Amino acid sequence: MPTAFITGATAGIGAAFARRLAADGMDLGLLGRDATRLEKAARDHRARYGSTVETLPADLATDDGIAAAERRLADGVDLLINNAGFAQKGRFLDVPVEDELVMLRVHCEVVLRLTYAALPGMIERSRGAVVNVASVAAFFSRGTYGASKAWVVGFSQGVEQDIRVRGGRGVRVMALCPGFVHTEFHQRANMDMSGVPEFMWLDADSVVRDGLRDLRRGVPVSVPGAQYKTLVGLGKLVPRTLAGRISARTGRRYK
Repeated sequence: MPTAFITGATAGIGAAFARRLAADGMDLGLLGRDATRLEKAARDHRARYGSTVETLPADLATDDGIAAAERRLADGVDLLINNAGFAQKGRFLDVPVEDELVMLRVHCEVVLRLTYAALPGMIERSRGAVVNVASVAAFFSRGTYGASKAWVVGFSQGVEQDIRVRGGRGVRVMALCPGFVHTEFHQRANMDMSGVPEFMWLDADSVVRDGLRDLRRGVPVSVPGAQYKTLVGLGKLVPRTLAGRISARTGRRYK
């Protein structure tokens, strides 16, 4: 049975990936920091879908957590979802530099290292995929968060091309770039999202559905939702300084 390994698997987009992939008949490897939530999710998936579910409680902000994930991926998986991530509780200079460095580690170093761990086995078997969850913020100036997600997009595109050069048929790497999604993400960062109109919100299950559809089609950068496809397209026509000012003011009020 094919296996998917998902980081940040107990909430939001990660949990939506777990539900969808279990329903599609895949076995799961779930990584998260909260062992209790992780085990509950595993029990739910086993009971509802009959999936084989492994759990890996780990903190990807630590060397030990990253190394544990790398060891699991070295055993082989068919699909890696690099989903773990977070937003800061404040703007740049309001956030301790140590916290910014943790963000870069989780959003960039972890994505690089886990992709590096998973791909050799996929290439050897001539099948598999890596989905790196980025953000629409990657296309606009938005502090360390947007910069880290821009790195994820560029990294994913570059690795996809390198795989093609190596002859890695049947293996794909895709960046998934959602906009605002109804999850715990913003609450955890104490963000006041009341000013964001309802039409700009996406459902996590829809994000996963669209992302997996684009993965099957070989799309290198997936932007779910017509409103966000339009926004990203228009962003390419607007001067970067103006786009940056608009982005910096959107959805970034803190409680």
